[in-house]
Amino acid sequence: MRIISGKFKSKRIIAPAHLPVRPTTDMAKESLFNILANHFYFEDVKALDLFSGTGNITYELASRGCNDITSVDINGLCTKFIYETTQKLGFKNVKVVHQNALEFLSKAYQKYDLIFADPPFEFEHYEEIIEKVFNRNLLTNDGMLIIEHSERKDFVNSPYFYDHRKYGSVHFSFFKSDEVEDDDEKKASNYFMVDNQFFIG
Repeated sequence: MRIISGKFKSKRIIAPAHLPVRPTTDMAKESLFNILANHFYFEDVKALDLFSGTGNITYELASRGCNDITSVDINGLCTKFIYETTQKLGFKNVKVVHQNALEFLSKAYQKYDLIFADPPFEFEHYEEIIEKVFNRNLLTNDGMLIIEHSERKDFVNSPYFYDHRKYGSVHFSFFKSDEVEDDDEKKASNYFMVDNQFFIG
């Protein structure tokens, strides 16, 4: 895997072959982070990386300056690798948690700007992730949940679903809550600024 941008741009990280994971492809990750860069200033982002596997998303967030990242995985070999890698790269802003992701969400109390979840494709409890995140109010007002999944999953009927992107065989579904926004805020949220220019999102 390769870090796309930031302090460690182009750095390759080789995960042990025995880890039971399939990292997000570089092409899909780059496309995803192009979207995120239009929504967030990474330096202000508090992020949660669930089912973090090799730590691919965690490293990208940290390299781009994300100031607070929690990386959660149930596999001890994965969390050991993530911890060792973040130490080698000098990422002081990453907390690594060895725990079931759903159990973590059940006990979580902090709010996050970004929650990313990449469960195994055979995972059967996607809806439970969504329910826990929104029922427990774990996102900030402008926060978003992103779930990576296979083409077999479809979340368009979720009340929190608002976008879907496909990159090769990789699918990302985006979720957020509109409850705190009035109509004017919803209109304003369709705009973002890049280099002091406004664009319609």
